[in-house]
Amino acid sequence: MIAGHFGLAAAVKAGRPAIPVWTLMLATAWLDVVFVPLYLSGIETVDGEGYGGGVIHADYTHSLVGALVLAALFGVVASRWLGREAGLVLGGVVFSHWLLDLVVHRADLPILPGNAGDLPTFGFGLWRLPAVSAVVELLMLAVGIGLYWRAAAKRDPKRARTLGLSAAAFGVVTLAADLLGV
Repeated sequence: MIAGHFGLAAAVKAGRPAIPVWTLMLATAWLDVVFVPLYLSGIETVDGEGYGGGVIHADYTHSLVGALVLAALFGVVASRWLGREAGLVLGGVVFSHWLLDLVVHRADLPILPGNAGDLPTFGFGLWRLPAVSAVVELLMLAVGIGLYWRAAAKRDPKRARTLGLSAAAFGVVTLAADLLGV
């Protein structure tokens, strides 16, 4: 769901042009950014491979409570530099990662960090249908880029074509990396 996350960030940028695009891109991927060192240290793991082919044991970064905590921390830090409103938006973008993952993941998203209490885990499992999941991501990416491009064209028509082509190229590369499991 990497491309879908970036599509959402592009859509948010369309409505919140004052928020730097890099902060939105970082926010939408923040749970995965924090996941990487935990994965490399063996704290969080993945069984299987390929686009949606694995069960992810991201029991800290991708637990419901863990995602809320990471979103709140990101929002607080962002609000110090970008203001309260931007901090709230960016915290929401961080948490949107968990909501989008809920749609595609198998039931591997715990409620509490470390899956404390061995409570039920969640995920609607759209990844079981890779073609459908890829189409959903492509649509999210296309809509997000389209909204971003339209808003950019209204603000600066001379730069709109360049922005649109850049965003589309970024989207194609991101979707390809997502589908190839890079």
